[in-house]
Amino acid sequence: MSDPELFQDLFWEGIHHVEIGEFPDEAAFQHFLEINKDKQVSYGVHSPLFRSGSKYDLLQKVQIEPAAAWEQLELEAERLSALGAAYILVHFPYFKKEAEENVTEIIEDGLKKLSRLQDKYKIPFICEPKLGLERSPVGIQYLHDFPIEIWNKYGLKLCIDIGDYLIATGDDILAYLDKWRAHIKAVHLHNVLYEGDKYIWIPVHPSHEFGDFYKVEHIIRFLAQCEDVMFIFEHTPHSNPSKQLVEEGYRWIREIIELKSC
Repeated sequence: MSDPELFQDLFWEGIHHVEIGEFPDEAAFQHFLEINKDKQVSYGVHSPLFRSGSKYDLLQKVQIEPAAAWEQLELEAERLSALGAAYILVHFPYFKKEAEENVTEIIEDGLKKLSRLQDKYKIPFICEPKLGLERSPVGIQYLHDFPIEIWNKYGLKLCIDIGDYLIATGDDILAYLDKWRAHIKAVHLHNVLYEGDKYIWIPVHPSHEFGDFYKVEHIIRFLAQCEDVMFIFEHTPHSNPSKQLVEEGYRWIREIIELKSC
């Protein structure tokens, strides 16, 4: 969770890329850049760059007005492009609840703005559809219903958050992913542990295929067919997973990806 004391733990043996964001302050960001320079792996930034920034406001006000969120994102694009970041990942489309306006027009307007920033600052943007408030699936559904021919005009890639998509779509997940397979660039990889009315991200592990968790192997096999896709381990520390469990899950995923068999 962007804890500066744990930055070294991000660089597992054999990984090629780190995605990070929401730094607590400038000093933490500089500390990460120093370590990453030494490790020599690519990195992408999950906006906002700093924890105090806007995370969900590009299309609807959640904490700040969308105009201010776009201003923040442009400043990040200018800076991160100069620093050599591989991409910026944004929560898009994010709708906290059902929209009364024309959703297609809202999403396309956002795509136009992201495409402009991408072209102006020569840094790719990756769009991550998200659950809304109280696990609302409307943003993911709105993307599913969005005309792919319109999306094609703007040169933007997608990130699939396994947890959000499983919660939103359940057993229909592959139908939702198939439409967008040519645009998927990144996968946020984790399983889901429900605790009452809350849930947390836990590491993927082969034992979950036989337990009370979501089954993810078939999803990974499907996504491994996407061209040049990145699998990013995004479990949080809340369940206090052992290093052995994380390592076993990591090796399992590598085996699946290397086989690339649906």
